[in-house]
Amino acid sequence: MIYAKVLGRLVNSIILSMFFASSLYGEPPQDTPPLLEKVTLVTAEEAWNLMQKGVSIFDVWVSHEYVEEHIKGAVSIPYKEKSKKRTNYDPNLDRFDLSKLPHKTTPIIFYCNAGKCWKSYKASKAAVEAGYTNVYWLRGGIPQWKKKNLPVE
Repeated sequence: MIYAKVLGRLVNSIILSMFFASSLYGEPPQDTPPLLEKVTLVTAEEAWNLMQKGVSIFDVWVSHEYVEEHIKGAVSIPYKEKSKKRTNYDPNLDRFDLSKLPHKTTPIIFYCNAGKCWKSYKASKAAVEAGYTNVYWLRGGIPQWKKKNLPVE
């Protein structure tokens, strides 16, 4: 009986600690949504096929991440993220140079590190909001790309 009470108090303490920690430090980032309006979601294989047809792929990691590893042939256009990793983020906190993209009707693919990395989601959304009409999003990012043994540099 005493052990049950102690264990119950311990569990309650852990739950409260987790609640207060998330209140102090903000909620942990969520995975990106599975879809993005006006953006075509592509798998690694589909992105590879598009690239073979001349479609450009853009790595939106910051420079040092790009230098570490990137999809072979990817162009670096860093998405500098200061906003929350949420669908209701404030894009005014972020920096992304859309002027480095090709013409607004040219097909383009964005990727980053997938999962909790929101840079490619936000870059895709920014491109659509700027009037780009053929935006592809490799949501699985470089992890999915590497899993399929596609070329990286």
